[in-house]
Amino acid sequence: MSPFFLIISFFTLLVILSGIFTVRQQTAVIVERFGKFHSVRTPGLQFKVPFLDRIVGRVSLKIQQLDVIVETKTKDNVFVKLKVSVQFCVLVNSIFDAFYRLENSHEQITAYVFDTVRAEVPKMRLDDVFERKDDIAVAIRRELEEAMNTYGYGIVKALVTDIDPDQAVKNAMNRINASERLKIAAEYEGEAERVRIVAKAKAEAESKRLQGQGIADQRREIARGLEESVDMLNRVGINSQEASALIVVTQHYDTLQSMAEKSNSNLILLPNSPSSASDMLTNMVTSFTASQQIGEQMKLHNKPAADKKEKIALKPGDHSEHQH
Repeated sequence: MSPFFLIISFFTLLVILSGIFTVRQQTAVIVERFGKFHSVRTPGLQFKVPFLDRIVGRVSLKIQQLDVIVETKTKDNVFVKLKVSVQFCVLVNSIFDAFYRLENSHEQITAYVFDTVRAEVPKMRLDDVFERKDDIAVAIRRELEEAMNTYGYGIVKALVTDIDPDQAVKNAMNRINASERLKIAAEYEGEAERVRIVAKAKAEAESKRLQGQGIADQRREIARGLEESVDMLNRVGINSQEASALIVVTQHYDTLQSMAEKSNSNLILLPNSPSSASDMLTNMVTSFTASQQIGEQMKLHNKPAADKKEKIALKPGDHSEHQH
């Protein structure tokens, strides 16, 4: 075999090998022939005509994510920054459009996001932006799908991932929230205090009622004891006046004994001389005797008047009939 043939064979093999290439999974390869689009090659082992075909680009079919931060103003004139995350991918049936019709997909998506956010957010108040962020995301996805499908891109998801108002606005919102919580806490504390006051008042009322009942029972038992004591003394020949006086004297000495048991007491009982008990007894007996004598005199004084009234009330006819 001649050397020339070997050289020709070697170059031929090199040319054939230069036309073989592989395409990775989730990737598409664009092949042009003489500068004109020729074909789209799918994953696997592929072949192109050497010197005629040329690989001009590779397109990823994976889902991509683009984060866009948009600053805009709300309806109540509050500046706020929104972070929008857009997930998109190249449509398998529109690889040609995705490669040739759009130069920079990220800039195109960013422009549509800015346009949609600045059209939707100024219609809302700040609180509505937080509450209706899903509506904003739906509006962004709708606008992007209408625009990007024409260029061979599909929108998988659009999310509003962050809402960041101005720091002064956030501080004001925190103060409002704190004040509202303090108000609620004060209302609960007031209600708890009212319950405590009502419960305390009911407890005091019940205590007073039981205390009054106890005092009434005590006085009733004291009266019953005094009555039994007087009856017992009467049975041994002591009249009621002397028995009452004796009981008073006994209570006097009981009071002195009770005061003596309390060393820190500031109570002073007057009179408190040793002869005060006998003087008290003498005065009580004298008073009882005088009151009894006055009562008897009043009965005697009123008796003739009563008899006179009875005689005047009799008629003459009744008297003559009585004599007959």
